[in-house]
Amino acid sequence: MSDGAFTIGTLSGGIGAASEAILRSVPEWFGIESALLDYVKASERWPTWFAIAGGVPVGFITIHTHFAESSEIHCIAARPEWHRRGVGRALVRHAEDVLRSQGVRFLQVKTLSPRRACEHYDRTREFYLAMGFVPLEEFPLLWGERNPALQLVKSL
Repeated sequence: MSDGAFTIGTLSGGIGAASEAILRSVPEWFGIESALLDYVKASERWPTWFAIAGGVPVGFITIHTHFAESSEIHCIAARPEWHRRGVGRALVRHAEDVLRSQGVRFLQVKTLSPRRACEHYDRTREFYLAMGFVPLEEFPLLWGERNPALQLVKSL
């Protein structure tokens, strides 16, 4: 998949290093070291697609399939200079197309709840809503008292 400025695809190697570099470029979202390292490990074991521009990974999405008919965006990130340029939208659409072809009917994502004020996560929630996700449930203690989680879902 390509939009001209970047393509969406997989990497033949270096998945963990590429995802880690992208995550470290956006500490406003991925500033908890243990969580960042967990996302890196997940990118190496679960399906992960990258947005690649000029041979350089500039964004990625990792999907965790919980059941045959439901999957989750486990992690999605893009380098800050690629924000608002269609990278996230293209990654989500690509993942949705692949999942749909595999018979997945529902896609979910968890992010920071609006109960905790954070301008960066306000943008994240706006992105998911624009992509057709709807809020399903809040989990006040899933990630600890300081980080209440919001679950969003969409039908594929």
